[in-house]
Amino acid sequence: MNRRDIQSDMDWRKVLENGPVTVSAPCRIDMGGTLDIRTFSNALQHCGPCTVNIALDLRTTVRIAPYARGRIRVRSRGFQGAEFPAGRAPFRHPLGLMFAVAAFFQADGVQISVHSASPPRSALGGSSVAAVALVGAFTQARRRLGGMPPVAGRSVALIAHAVEESIAGVPCGFQDQLAAVFGGISAWYWLAPPQTGVFRRETLIPRRGRRRLERHLLAAYVGVPHASADINGRWVRQFISGSRRQEWVDIVACTRSFAEALRRRDYAGAAAAMNREVDLRRRMTPAVLDGLGRKLVAAARRCGCGARFTGAGGGGCLWAIGEADALSQLRPAWQDILSARRQAHLMEAHVAGEGIRIEDEGRVKEPSGG
Repeated sequence: MNRRDIQSDMDWRKVLENGPVTVSAPCRIDMGGTLDIRTFSNALQHCGPCTVNIALDLRTTVRIAPYARGRIRVRSRGFQGAEFPAGRAPFRHPLGLMFAVAAFFQADGVQISVHSASPPRSALGGSSVAAVALVGAFTQARRRLGGMPPVAGRSVALIAHAVEESIAGVPCGFQDQLAAVFGGISAWYWLAPPQTGVFRRETLIPRRGRRRLERHLLAAYVGVPHASADINGRWVRQFISGSRRQEWVDIVACTRSFAEALRRRDYAGAAAAMNREVDLRRRMTPAVLDGLGRKLVAAARRCGCGARFTGAGGGGCLWAIGEADALSQLRPAWQDILSARRQAHLMEAHVAGEGIRIEDEGRVKEPSGG
């Protein structure tokens, strides 16, 4: 019996009656995002497109447990819970990605609980991270049948990406899923046919160096959610139309310079490359930063640091990089700026050396939300 036959014949409710399965994965901060969308990476192969991301130990935890036969229920902090007949859940729904992953596994009689340590819609890759954790949970549960080999992390990332892109209606990047699966500090080089595979990974700073890196990072939530589809969609339309191509060539160069500086532990050089990249994106889409975000970026530059929005910007989070003494000057300046907006705050920028993992049930928090 092949993997597909086992999946279609599974009684998920019965499998999970032996105990729920809980999996977590980290979110990320990033540099060079959008280049992981194939619209860009295929056309820019001559430049060697890459993306850099740093996994943060703000983890999204997903638990799957038995539920009423014939039903699928999803609960998530920050969202109203939802329940539908198995196989009939809408994918155009605030929790549609979770229902789409459940449909991929033909899940029936399952409750999915999601708890994220990061703010909702914070541009840290949260929905993609939840999808990765849910794919991991279903594959782990499936192994209880016996005879099923472990699923490689690469496969988990590619499944989660494929499901998300299939329902999004727009091209999607890979970096959120890959940071969630692998953790750490990585540069991802995007490959195009006929090369084998989708990406090549380079670890920029090994596990033993991640704590030292934290002295050079600062992250903040600006207090309003992001809407990346609007900005990403504009970038895609510009690129397809033939306009702004040179800006994207320059963004590739900035990202590669950033990766090289990080590899050398040249944090001032990394900050300079980041600031050049942000200027290019602001030229194309000024809305990547709101008024508060512009103040945070200006403060970072005055202190000799680099600062960038996460994801496609337009709200959510910003992060900064620089020499340790420059960051110590920037921290109180950012705290003062953030105090002007309710819910805006600094976040702990602890690097997650570990990516996707199976959790001990005793550590899992219950989500709120219906």
